[in-house]
Amino acid sequence: MQPLLSVEDLSIGFGDGAPVVRDVSFEVQPGETLALVGESGSGKTVTCRAVLRILPRIARIHSGRIILRGSKGEQDLTAMTERRMRAVRGDTVSMIFQEPMRSLSPLHRIGNQVSEVLWLHRGQNESQAKKTVLETFERVGFPNPERAYRSYPFELSGGMRQRAMIAMAMVAKPDLLIADEPTTALDVTTQAQVLGLMKELQRDTGMAMILVTHDLGVVANMAEQVVVMHKGRIMESGSAEAILRAPAHAYTQQLFNAAPSIPDAAAAVVDSSTTDLILQLKAVNKTYKLRSASPWKPETQVHACRGVDLSLPRGKTLAIVGESGSGKTTAARIALGAEPPDPGGEVWFRPHPDSPATAVHQMDRAARTAFQREAQMVFQDPYSSLSPRMRVLGAMTEPLEIHQIGNRSEQKDKAAEMLQQVGLNPDMLMRFPHAFSGGQRQRLSIARALMLDPTLIVCDEPTSALDVSVQEQILSLLEEIQDRKGLSYLFISHDLAVVARIADEVAVMRQGLIIEQGSPETLFHDPKHPYTKALIAAQPTPDIDRPINLKLVALGAGNPDSWSEQFRFTPSAVPSLIELEPGHKVRCHV
Repeated sequence: MQPLLSVEDLSIGFGDGAPVVRDVSFEVQPGETLALVGESGSGKTVTCRAVLRILPRIARIHSGRIILRGSKGEQDLTAMTERRMRAVRGDTVSMIFQEPMRSLSPLHRIGNQVSEVLWLHRGQNESQAKKTVLETFERVGFPNPERAYRSYPFELSGGMRQRAMIAMAMVAKPDLLIADEPTTALDVTTQAQVLGLMKELQRDTGMAMILVTHDLGVVANMAEQVVVMHKGRIMESGSAEAILRAPAHAYTQQLFNAAPSIPDAAAAVVDSSTTDLILQLKAVNKTYKLRSASPWKPETQVHACRGVDLSLPRGKTLAIVGESGSGKTTAARIALGAEPPDPGGEVWFRPHPDSPATAVHQMDRAARTAFQREAQMVFQDPYSSLSPRMRVLGAMTEPLEIHQIGNRSEQKDKAAEMLQQVGLNPDMLMRFPHAFSGGQRQRLSIARALMLDPTLIVCDEPTSALDVSVQEQILSLLEEIQDRKGLSYLFISHDLAVVARIADEVAVMRQGLIIEQGSPETLFHDPKHPYTKALIAAQPTPDIDRPINLKLVALGAGNPDSWSEQFRFTPSAVPSLIELEPGHKVRCHV
């Protein structure tokens, strides 16, 4: 059988520089999924963009050919005119881009953007295109296709926007689909459902797929063939089964070793109960009021947090786990005093064992200034958490200037010291953030948070945007700093494998409620709540014999009405958080 796509000795460079992709060759058979695996900067996305000829203007294809044998016969994509390439893009070959919010136009409704493919490539009129698009929306899992058709991108969640991108790529039934990190920014439950959807659509249409990813767990669930890339070259290629069972190249083995996973066997449970608590949240509720679109309709109330009780022992890590919209970040913001809780809620912070507790929910200006020296935050996105107009030195010393600590020379010495502590060279102080990789920027964010020598750090998804190897480095760094400085962490995440690695206590949140709480050993090996079970089942593992159980994911991550009577809750009737055994709490009816 002839391959659908052949990439032969492809080399790509930028300007007059050396090639960033060198001598890359691979084939994609009809109906099969090939995974391009590697870290950021390995050349995966550049290679895929070359197939559609959507490279930046400065990029040049030095050598090689890309041959497509689709429904329109054999075509050399590297030699085609731009006019003929327009007929290929979106029709014979479609692409799902990594960040749906940046890839969708904010000014046009979702339905119009997806219909455009049919207007251009199928000559359908507006009513025909709408009918096809609504059918596709139903296929990709929109609960209300008509509403999605009329929505703007900002009105949809991340998972729904990614489904819209999949619908746009699939609506013309292409021969080849290129999916560039299609699930990187999604929760594990949404990721599992999106991966299942893509496999189902592929089965129904018979299309081939190139899946760009750095997650070997996703590869194990999706791919038949694997190509591992590093620094623009292919390190290893072959069948997914052969590579996942016995990776031969040292770089592939390194990717496997860096991939976080939930341990197979429960470790011994350590009793971490203590009266020395650095942070306590008591009966914390947070309600937001949203205006109705119609002036004669009442405001809508959104309960972001409901009855949250959390305690963080000094020197330990408390992780809050859940999908987007579960209330994790709201709880963290309330803990930092960035949001006030509803009346009746309390947040207490004790920076040192012998110091009096501070009522974070009732702080005046002086108390807030003192509190901000002791509690800092590391944000999710290392690209947007640092000002692009400010050199590293300015970003690092800004907290010291605000709190009037030290002179210029002392501040610079402190910044150099913090850079060394996070594994960066002090010579980097005069650079701008754009000169650093994602992992280096996250190290800068951690170094900036350490400038005031805090006792508490809130980490809001600090590794979700990073490759597995960089993620491993950041987690090791956080553990090392905690051991050296005795820091306490409030760790926000949706990745249970990361939480299993770093946390001493885990609270699982859903719809503003803590639905299960306990040590990682207890939660991951004896989960009781269906939602916790869904989170664990949705975690992709680099094991070809352990595919994601989509039925279990759909049950736990679906509507609470589908849960068994013991765990079911409604807006008016919510079961209590009950301690089933020492240190293990579950929200259920007894």
